[in-house]
Amino acid sequence: MNIIICGAGRVGFTIAKLLSEQGHSITIIDQSSEDIQKINDTLDVKAIVGKGTYPSILEKANASEADMIIAVTRNDEINMLICQIAYSIFNIQKKIARIRSQDYLNPKFTRVYNKENLPIDVIISPEIEIAKSIQRKLEAPGALDNVPFANNKIRLLEILIKEECKSIDIKLNDLSKKYPKLEANIIAINREDKFFIPKKNDSVKTNDKIYVIINSSQMVETLKAFGHEEKISKKILIIGGGNIGFNLAKNMEETLETVRVKIVEKDKERAEYLANELNNTIIINGNGLDEEVLTEANLDESETVLALTNDDEDNLMVSVLVEKFAKDTKEVDDKRTMALINKPNYTLLQSSLKIDDIIDPRMNTVSSILKHIHKGTIENAYTISNGEYEVIEAEIVETSELINKEIKNANLPDEIRIGAVLRDDKVIIPRSDFIFQKDDKVVFIAKKDSIPTVENIFRLI
Repeated sequence: MNIIICGAGRVGFTIAKLLSEQGHSITIIDQSSEDIQKINDTLDVKAIVGKGTYPSILEKANASEADMIIAVTRNDEINMLICQIAYSIFNIQKKIARIRSQDYLNPKFTRVYNKENLPIDVIISPEIEIAKSIQRKLEAPGALDNVPFANNKIRLLEILIKEECKSIDIKLNDLSKKYPKLEANIIAINREDKFFIPKKNDSVKTNDKIYVIINSSQMVETLKAFGHEEKISKKILIIGGGNIGFNLAKNMEETLETVRVKIVEKDKERAEYLANELNNTIIINGNGLDEEVLTEANLDESETVLALTNDDEDNLMVSVLVEKFAKDTKEVDDKRTMALINKPNYTLLQSSLKIDDIIDPRMNTVSSILKHIHKGTIENAYTISNGEYEVIEAEIVETSELINKEIKNANLPDEIRIGAVLRDDKVIIPRSDFIFQKDDKVVFIAKKDSIPTVENIFRLI
């Protein structure tokens, strides 16, 4: 596909890199000559210095031949205008815009986003997506990630293997014998920063991060099988009442009634807004790094602490204070801490600061955008391993070359591993003799290099 990306920040750069590596023709536009120079030095894409709202710049980017435009500049209004001009003048069919302002996202005003008004096909809100991602993690205690597929019947769990896990050193082939009732499939392992798709004779090791496709109804049993029996947190403390903290608290009020949430917000006006908009969340106006404020917020009693301010350094400091407030090492280990981090280098501090989970808004946004780009019957996609792999959900249609074939005879590349299939509302963990049928929803992992092959397998015609 011919794709134009407006905005060469971290998100724009990452999307351009991943899509160009998948064989798409990419043109990226940004006003910053410095950012464009970085793109020219590192990526095999066309890069243009200029405003994406200028028709002459879009014309220079060959917009009349473009299949899609992705507007991820730092300004909501500019992203909206880019989509308007792209459609009105150049008739670009698919238009994706990143929009942050909550006012623009109010459900009451969604009718404005249509061909007659603002022709935006897909709106990506990083704050809303991150809030949803955090909540999914809270709903799967012990998992580093928890992503739904196939009408929420199938899930992808990312799990850290600790020393107490009883599945260590057991061959994957034998794990299914040890847990015969468990509908789960390990599709990838990250070991000492090396990511690979395991074979049946491989086994899990201490400190591995494993990626498991499961039947959603067996989340507790799966986590237990891999050494995790943590309970869902009932007392949650959020430091930072911005859009992410607000959306998370609002979502939890609607879906997790037994959970008690407190938010510490230092801006008085924002704290008053939160108090008016949220019903069951306690709002404390104060600095989340002030020990007296944290005492008032009962940090010592909180089971999960989320540092969600706009400042990376403050978010890292919160984890230091969590350790300081703890009475002993066990209390630190029992308390779950998550920190929102924008600067990639800071992730190196995760283990030394005892942060359980680093939340990377860039990859969250990239994953949200990429799932709207694939061709064919691909319905959902989730990016992992910094974009090197995707977990994809696709449907088998009549024209698919997989119909009536066994997995072992399907000639799938080594970089693709089938995780689970939803057939007639039933989850199946397929073996090598499994035969694909029409209307199967297939969830699988694929390396980015094999995405064109995947799109061809699941093409519509």
